[in-house]
Amino acid sequence: MRYAVFTVCTPDLTPVEAVTTLRDLGYDGVEWRVIDQKPSPDGSIGFWSGNRCTWPLSTFEADAPRIRAMTEAAGLEMPGLGTYPTCDEFPKIEQAMRGAVALGVAQLRINVPNYDGNGSYLALRDRSIAQYREVAAMARSFGLRALVEIHHAKLLPSASAAASFAANFDARHVGVIHDAGNMVHEGHESYRLGLEVLGPYLALVHLKNARWLPAETGPDGSTRWKADWAPLPHGIVDISALFIALGQVGYDGWVCFEDFSTEQPLVDRLRDNLAYVRTIVDGMGATS
Repeated sequence: MRYAVFTVCTPDLTPVEAVTTLRDLGYDGVEWRVIDQKPSPDGSIGFWSGNRCTWPLSTFEADAPRIRAMTEAAGLEMPGLGTYPTCDEFPKIEQAMRGAVALGVAQLRINVPNYDGNGSYLALRDRSIAQYREVAAMARSFGLRALVEIHHAKLLPSASAAASFAANFDARHVGVIHDAGNMVHEGHESYRLGLEVLGPYLALVHLKNARWLPAETGPDGSTRWKADWAPLPHGIVDISALFIALGQVGYDGWVCFEDFSTEQPLVDRLRDNLAYVRTIVDGMGATS
């Protein structure tokens, strides 16, 4: 397996600092975040706004040669791109795909819509499948693979839902990002079950953790709960079980860290996460 970091979770670092840090810590790759992000209202640095390790989509194709040179100079590969267009935003999708080609990256995330339980799920899914047919055609024309991500509060919160969606397309041009941390929030399934049903559509694994915390007491005295991010070893995702399941289905591709916990300073978090996972994987090899 090879290990990368999605730069959404490195907001304090500039791109140059990121590739240098990841190289020095022993990572194999970087998944760049690409979006025309809004500035944070107070100028602060955060994961989703004010992120210093984000490339603007509007200039991404022009920036691509510089990004590629910088990444390759650090000895890092790029397993995919973390782009944010939804499957009906065709001009943005084309922008992102042109940038991916210029960067030499083979796959990129193209999102499906949010789903909050209001309105018909099946109608939204059918509409999104029709739109994703256009996405798949664009990916084929550019020689790329478009990826949907398993994500809470979106159309595809579980591996089974993602597999059912992806089955409408050629696996050479559409794939799925598996994310067990997102499935703590919504959509949890046995890891092996989910990985098996994804089959040839499994394109990338995002790795983070989350946990449930009591939020408030309801009018009837019941406890209301909320999910929040957790350090990799201390959330509900059983990291060892996840890697065992990945081994059982023969996955030996990229694992991309996307840790949103903040208990540790960023560089310490990056270092310890990689060491933690390598210890687990090395232990599996010793007992196999």
